[in-house]
Amino acid sequence: MTSPLTSLTVTEMLAALRAGDFSCRELMMAHLDRIQELEPKLHAFISLYPERALVEADAADARYITARKNGRSDLPALLGLPLAVKDLITVAGMRCTCGSKILENFVSPFTATAVQRLIDAGAIVVGKTNTDEFAMGSSTESSAYGPTFNPWDTSRVPGGSSGGSAAAVAARMVPAAIGSDTGGSIRQPASFCGVTGIKPTYGRISRYGLVAYGSSLDSMGVFNRTAAESALLFGIMAGHDPLDATTMDVPVPDISLSEPHDLKGLRVGVPREYFIKGIQPDVADRVKEAVETLRLLGAVVSDISLPHTEYALPVYYLIAPAEASANLARYDSVRFGLREPEEQLWEMFRQTRGKGFGPEVKRRIMLGTYALSAGYYDAYYGQAQKVRTLIKRDFEEAFKSVDVIACPVAPSTAFKLGEHTGDPLAMYLEDVFTLPINLAGVPGLAFPVGFDRNHLPVGIQLLGSHFKEDILFKAAFAYQQITSWHQEIPTLH
Repeated sequence: MTSPLTSLTVTEMLAALRAGDFSCRELMMAHLDRIQELEPKLHAFISLYPERALVEADAADARYITARKNGRSDLPALLGLPLAVKDLITVAGMRCTCGSKILENFVSPFTATAVQRLIDAGAIVVGKTNTDEFAMGSSTESSAYGPTFNPWDTSRVPGGSSGGSAAAVAARMVPAAIGSDTGGSIRQPASFCGVTGIKPTYGRISRYGLVAYGSSLDSMGVFNRTAAESALLFGIMAGHDPLDATTMDVPVPDISLSEPHDLKGLRVGVPREYFIKGIQPDVADRVKEAVETLRLLGAVVSDISLPHTEYALPVYYLIAPAEASANLARYDSVRFGLREPEEQLWEMFRQTRGKGFGPEVKRRIMLGTYALSAGYYDAYYGQAQKVRTLIKRDFEEAFKSVDVIACPVAPSTAFKLGEHTGDPLAMYLEDVFTLPINLAGVPGLAFPVGFDRNHLPVGIQLLGSHFKEDILFKAAFAYQQITSWHQEIPTLH
């Protein structure tokens, strides 16, 4: 049964903690009890640290007590808030397995910049969530530690690769969870699990401490129940980081979402290429209904075209594996991670990588290595980069006439466990609507807009121009002020 404390939004939790309505320990215990109850059914976490979380909750309580005695209100913005972190992102003193056996016992000595900023703001990390191995997957089934199950229907996937984070937030195990998005790994799980997830502009949030998959595509973001909550955490995580040369020194706007507002004058474009043959009718209908709601709120809706969308899938599956083949070369059994006891150096490499990596990771390493090999580089990787430029230009051209692009997150709702595991191409097609955004580097915000006939969540994604996340948050906030899809709680079955 859901505790009243775990049912609160982030804003409500923080306001109640400041008012002394309950303690940080009580809030933490409510979430730990919820995790203990549901974790056997969902397997959202790889590692949990309840004792550490309670010690930090007690320390947060002490800070609240001292502040009240001294009449001070200048406390950290997130003091006492439970937080989960995808197990692809480092937290000092916690395991970082990346969902892989090759890093099964690796404990990170440092914390990712974006997570550290949340910790400095008072958030308390309760554990590390399950992920597709090295973020390579769309269902969280390729994790070496077993799949995560969708809280709306445990016979179905939660999406991937950040499925553990999305499931944990949807099931009220935590109010917020960090994820990463290389080709849709925040937005697709958000859609499948009925929560809100932001994939920011590339370079908006530091990637320092995020284990690299595709370095030119990876972004770190956050899952919450509402756009207002996501905007709060995003504002703390974002900003330039000298430890990550790809972060941009662009001011982070103050996104204050508290008062209801309309969307008068907002120009919303709906790309015709995203309503393709084979899309689940319920998905298309719910997204179109959501767009109509945006129109009723004052938005001006028009049809647009992103003509190179159809090339995004092959382009992504050349560029991302090529970058992965280089990034994963560091797991050589010499410095950290799994090490097979072989006397010959090359045999040690072969045995370690052969046993440590799962089949999907091996598949992408081999594909990427082939695309980068002599004689094929220009024909495959080089050509893919040229087409990537065309996809980026499509978005640049579209944003000359619209402020926001609205489209489906995925062609279907959550599919059955095992449905695509024997068909890699079918799995890759689940990301057909999310990949172009990563290739272009623009931000995308996914949030729930209804259910299909099986009562599975349907999500929409709003896309913006570079560094225009504030417009996406405001549009989603306005939508959520007059709808209640984000308030639905799954009944596990």
